[in-house]
Amino acid sequence: MTKKIRTALISVYHKDNLEPVIRQLHTLGVKLITTGGTQQFIEKLGIPVTTVDSITDYPHILGGRVKTLHPKIFGGILRRDENESDRKEVEQFQIPAIDLVVVDLYPFENTVAAGGSHAEVIEKIDIGGISLIRAAAKNYNDVLIISSRDQYAFLLDILEKKKGESTIEDRKLMATHAFNTTSHYDTAIFNYFNKDENVPAFKQSVLEARSLRYGENPHQQGIFYGKFDELFEQLHGKEISYNNLLDIDAAVSLMAEFNEATCAILKHNNACGVASRDSLINAWKDALAGDPVSAFGGIIIVNRNVDKAVAEEMNKLFFEVLIAPSVSPDALEVLKQKKNRIILLQKKTALPAKQFRSLLNGVVEQDRDSKTESAADMKTVSEIAPDAKQLSDMEFANKLVKHTKSNTIVLAKNKQLLASGTGQTSRVDALQQAIAKAGHFNFELKGAVMASDAFFPFPDCVEIADKAGIAAVIHPGGSVKDQESIDYCNKHRMAMVITGIRHFKH
Repeated sequence: MTKKIRTALISVYHKDNLEPVIRQLHTLGVKLITTGGTQQFIEKLGIPVTTVDSITDYPHILGGRVKTLHPKIFGGILRRDENESDRKEVEQFQIPAIDLVVVDLYPFENTVAAGGSHAEVIEKIDIGGISLIRAAAKNYNDVLIISSRDQYAFLLDILEKKKGESTIEDRKLMATHAFNTTSHYDTAIFNYFNKDENVPAFKQSVLEARSLRYGENPHQQGIFYGKFDELFEQLHGKEISYNNLLDIDAAVSLMAEFNEATCAILKHNNACGVASRDSLINAWKDALAGDPVSAFGGIIIVNRNVDKAVAEEMNKLFFEVLIAPSVSPDALEVLKQKKNRIILLQKKTALPAKQFRSLLNGVVEQDRDSKTESAADMKTVSEIAPDAKQLSDMEFANKLVKHTKSNTIVLAKNKQLLASGTGQTSRVDALQQAIAKAGHFNFELKGAVMASDAFFPFPDCVEIADKAGIAAVIHPGGSVKDQESIDYCNKHRMAMVITGIRHFKH
């Protein structure tokens, strides 16, 4: 069922790219109803308009808060052309039938993001605009709604190629877009008012979406909802996959812990190599040494500029993604030798304070784990206190254990990851896995430190660590048998500190 556009209501905040639409409507002889700034914009083009107040015979009031909220406007949008009773009332009350509504909304989110005052934010809560959009979308059977300047191209296509006639499919599609616009807008307003979470409700809305090659596996569909380009600029490489995104997220969260020159290599969301050094090239070499086997096909992240010397070393390894704050032009040419290699420049953008995931038939939400313990947060519970070097290594190891799948044990020395046991059902298994891995790559564990994401329920882990050469231990503490682990450390001249903070990661 096609509908000819004869009368259009146009009232927009943003005038970008509006002129071609106005001129084409005028060419087709469409009557234009408008108000406020849009009226002035159209009149400057030399095109006649009919004002809203000339139809309603009522002025704008309350400083412009009330302009279009009137039965003659909403009646013209909500009338049903095939309903005899509606037709009679439209004629009786001299209500103009409106076939096209072009309306956008006040920039509420932009005002909040720009740090506007509460009063400024409140004034950007659109009332008339959102009501017009909902009314036109509800009556898509008879009205075409354009709710964003992003849809002007779609409208121009109808005006130019279809001579102003829309199909029911056109109108329903735009109604769907309209309800997407209004629901997103209301979600943003609700979350602004509910910053203190006094109302227990979960509401998130993301308009940006990018289809992925597939989900976690090829038989699963995958879509990323979010503003990826706010965080990264992709300089090179293939389309980013679902699994790439999981690794990138893990890598960015881990690297946020470090200030000195650091390189981390991740595989399946866990670090397999990390080192902090006086230069990036040394950090790269020592991170790779941590596990050169797992590094194959991994994700690399650094927090310093990648120069040509570093790029040439990295280029010897096959890897999926490189994340860096900057890459020098000659280094980029080296790295681009692999056409599918993804190279991302990380922008300085804060990560969300909340995390959530689907679970069962709902969603769980939590605060991001933003707690990072420094030496000042470590309480020595053993008779022997750790020295400065051990404290530094324990701080380093504790950052890694925070970002490794539980149950986990991390072994480190000289600010280098020697090995980790990841995702084990037993903490003993995690430790034995880490020791075996360190041995496989010929690391000397004598003098190394051990970090655990949770307490030791028994002293068996410190005993195993001691026999492997581990000199100092950091863990949250909190077990009813903590003292047994402490006693073992005292008996065998090991240093132990507790932090009081658990870092489970599932």
